[in-house]
Amino acid sequence: MTILKKVYTLVFLRKDNKILLGLKKRGFGVNKWNGFGGKVEPNETILEAAARELKEESCVDVKTSELQNIAHLEFTFEGDPTMMDVRVFSANVFQGEPKETEEMIPKWFELNAIPYNDMWPDDNIWFPLMLSGKLFYGIFNFKGFNTILNYNIQELESMEAFYKIHK
Repeated sequence: MTILKKVYTLVFLRKDNKILLGLKKRGFGVNKWNGFGGKVEPNETILEAAARELKEESCVDVKTSELQNIAHLEFTFEGDPTMMDVRVFSANVFQGEPKETEEMIPKWFELNAIPYNDMWPDDNIWFPLMLSGKLFYGIFNFKGFNTILNYNIQELESMEAFYKIHK
């Protein structure tokens, strides 16, 4: 089976001791808390896509220069030939207040009150790395959307070095 790779973005805003998550109102991931992001459009860089998706889903502006690439996640789903290639970003400099959109309901969470039970099952594995400021690469293989068959996650020295090796 040929694997098709689709590139997605995922953005997390941080301020003080809080992280901004969005409750998905429709589509893939409905009723789950997550970061903000989506597909990279043709003729758009990954950073431009991350900033656009954040704006569309939360009404918050971020300059691409403020987005820090903190992780690379790959998700496969048993029986589905498409791999989700997700570039994860964090920012603590942004403009505007988060507002509800057609797709997401944004909410600030204290770092010790992350709603893991209402998130993707892989989040409780890699979120602690993200929250502690680590850079990392993870591969998750799912059966359906709630069962992780296997995974591998590794801390990285730098995202630049990772991408030089994984072009």
